[in-house]
Amino acid sequence: MQRTQFGEMACSIARTLDVIGEPWSPLILRDVWVGMNRFDQLQADLGISRKVLTERLNHLVDQGVLERRPYDNRPRHEYHLTPKGTELVDLLMVMAAWGDRWLAGEAGPPVLYRHHTCGEISHVTLHCSHCDKPMHANDIDLLPGPGAAT
Repeated sequence: MQRTQFGEMACSIARTLDVIGEPWSPLILRDVWVGMNRFDQLQADLGISRKVLTERLNHLVDQGVLERRPYDNRPRHEYHLTPKGTELVDLLMVMAAWGDRWLAGEAGPPVLYRHHTCGEISHVTLHCSHCDKPMHANDIDLLPGPGAAT
């Protein structure tokens, strides 16, 4: 059975899922973001098989989300977020905010976020890029864009 090619759909959500839509990729990005840059660190933290981790890292590098950097004379690499990958971390922060609200339970969020600019503990919220008011699913209308399927 052939996998659906989400990247070819005229839908930005589907195209994003083509890059990070399987469960390991967001977790790999999270770990790289917090400074786990070496294969063995990632493998140990995630408990993922070496084969699957190699496949996911290759995919994320091919997609331009991560880059490989050699770190010794042997063919060993560290993985670092590209600008494209750093923007995906913003998506992960929105996912974490949802998980904190709906799934953290009485224990509360497992991670807190201190904002560099003001030094306060905060959380991610969505705001309109024009008026800076909160923006949620019920606050918008969907209109066809220039890349819409015809």
